[in-house]
Amino acid sequence: MQSTATASLAGRHVVLFNWRDTRNPEGGGSERYVEAMARGLVERGARATIFCAAHSQAPRDEVVDGVRYVRRGDHLGIYPLGLLHLLLRRFGKVDLVVDVQNGLPFFTRLATRAPVAVLVHHVHREQWPVVFPGLLGRVGWWVERVLAPRLYRRSQYVAVSRATRSELVALGVGRERIAVVHNGTAPPPALDVPRSAAPLICVLGRLVPHKQVEHAIDAIVALRSDHPDATLVVVGNGWWEENLRDYVAQRGADDAVVFTGHVSEQEKHDILARSWLMLLPSLKEGWGIVVGEAGSHGVPTIAYASAGGTRESIADGSSGLLVDTPAELVEAARRLVADDAERRRLGKGAREMSHTFSWAHSQESFAHVLSDVLAGRRLAVEDPDGP
Repeated sequence: MQSTATASLAGRHVVLFNWRDTRNPEGGGSERYVEAMARGLVERGARATIFCAAHSQAPRDEVVDGVRYVRRGDHLGIYPLGLLHLLLRRFGKVDLVVDVQNGLPFFTRLATRAPVAVLVHHVHREQWPVVFPGLLGRVGWWVERVLAPRLYRRSQYVAVSRATRSELVALGVGRERIAVVHNGTAPPPALDVPRSAAPLICVLGRLVPHKQVEHAIDAIVALRSDHPDATLVVVGNGWWEENLRDYVAQRGADDAVVFTGHVSEQEKHDILARSWLMLLPSLKEGWGIVVGEAGSHGVPTIAYASAGGTRESIADGSSGLLVDTPAELVEAARRLVADDAERRRLGKGAREMSHTFSWAHSQESFAHVLSDVLAGRRLAVEDPDGP
């Protein structure tokens, strides 16, 4: 029997506006979420189009897994181009828009009469002054804090965590308009990769200032005093990479840190399978999809509680550790590297927790929210249709 969401979405055209896609070298967890939700819509009979920035790793137009990709402009030009495409109806008939607000919204509410849902991974309060110091950062924060909540005051919101929902409420978004749909965790590929004999710590994500990879570098330097063969593997790329390499040189840690750049899914899972721990020293995380990926290999994560979504993706003391300061991050890493039994216990908890969040459930929840938007209803529930 068809679900209510499947019946109401069949034949409808949903356009999702997102900054990047997963084939973009700077794509990450938020892009995986958007694409998973788009595939879920297609599976329920909808048409899904993702509008995102152009890049050299993919064509301007293509269809993958039933999802249409339209890639135009760069990381800033995409915003006016998105509005132009919507105004000129270049997507064809649009029944619903999903405006993914990564700091800045796409302002799609100004260019369509179709209902608009706003997807937010996390609020960027702390990131604006780090990434854009000065006037530009203040303007960006004003747009996110003041303008966007007013522009979308009648729109349904989707947050990926309760922490993000609370942040949106603090900005003036009505709690009754915010549904929470968590990230999922895909089953890992079948691997025959043994755990590293020497301590191997990994960091996964875009190399940008607010990911604070420097804290992980400090941790490996500290670990080396007791474990001279310990290694930190930094997976990902980004415009902050040269700064990080300079920092490694300043700390005298060239032989302790390996930068892999962008890797394939297989290579990523190989690294996770060999790792002892994952560090997630980000200033902010809406969820932290890499936590579940590491957990699927029995690898616990140490992260900052203040990052927000980590308080939900990590069960502190059961599947990983949440800390408050860089010094505590270093101390936690030292303790787990030295304590095999505790590390294995947390790894077992991480594996178990990774099984509790599935993409299939998230897709059904997301489809349920959009179905109600199309019906003129709003949801303020956590994982609708969930167990």
